[in-house]
Amino acid sequence: MTPAAGATAVALPTAAVMRATAVASTRAPTQMPLPTHAPTLTPLPPDAVLVGAGDIANCDPAGAEATARLLDHIDGTVVTLGDHAYPNGTAADFERCYEPTWGRHNVRTRPSPGNHDYLTDNARPYFATFGVNAGPAGRGYYSYNLGAWHIVSLNSQIASSLDSEQATWLRADLAANQATCTLAYWHVAVFSSGVVHGNNDTMKSIWNILTEAGTDVVLTAHEHTYERFAPQNSSAIADPNGIRQFVVGTGGAGLYAFGSIQPNSETRNNQAYGVLKLTLHVDSYNWEFVPVAGSTFRDTGSAPCIRATANS
Repeated sequence: MTPAAGATAVALPTAAVMRATAVASTRAPTQMPLPTHAPTLTPLPPDAVLVGAGDIANCDPAGAEATARLLDHIDGTVVTLGDHAYPNGTAADFERCYEPTWGRHNVRTRPSPGNHDYLTDNARPYFATFGVNAGPAGRGYYSYNLGAWHIVSLNSQIASSLDSEQATWLRADLAANQATCTLAYWHVAVFSSGVVHGNNDTMKSIWNILTEAGTDVVLTAHEHTYERFAPQNSSAIADPNGIRQFVVGTGGAGLYAFGSIQPNSETRNNQAYGVLKLTLHVDSYNWEFVPVAGSTFRDTGSAPCIRATANS
């Protein structure tokens, strides 16, 4: 139709313009640009493995060599719980009995000394065998971190009273420790159901220092048996915030008998040589007693760390 005279003509949109407008109206809203730097997350420490035993090498191929073969197939840090070379811890005893067996793992071994190691020259052959891995020369106690855990190797063959140099060092070491989980090890067991040594008060002051710091696990030997205790305090009273002690005197020397079963003893065995394998997580741990070939006894379990439970 022709517009009336004097009217202004209005241009109608073309079909192409109408289609373009319709498409634009259906588009998603403009996206905001992502930040160029995402926040950095601190990775959790990886799990770690600690494996070992005490009362090890008396040149009996059925003992130390059999447990050394277990270590051949278990990765991780090897700990020794004293009495490495019988009978007297001489250089010759280490050379004949220990070096051909557990000695092949010396590079990854973090030891602690026992009473038989101290029978010769104030444990000089022991310190010579392990070098820097045994901590400061002649002292016999030290600490290190493994995965998320703080690990303390102590010496039950020297003074350990509350005012001793070892106890003073330990208090300072634990005070500087920020790890959620802590493990300590030495030779002489505080608690044992064995008939040869039984309970021993030598390290009770050390036990109390460790308890105050929230230590989770203690590994010991001396009694040639395997025994696991429930968490307890130094008076043998069950305590969920106490320390779980393992006796792992099954490294290869002759095994001992059990007598009266001590309070809080959860499981025991004196028929199998073997090693204890601990898998250390960020806030918990698993344990497994691994027997030598031909033995069937096993002990497995897991538990949270004390500080992790308190903070949950």
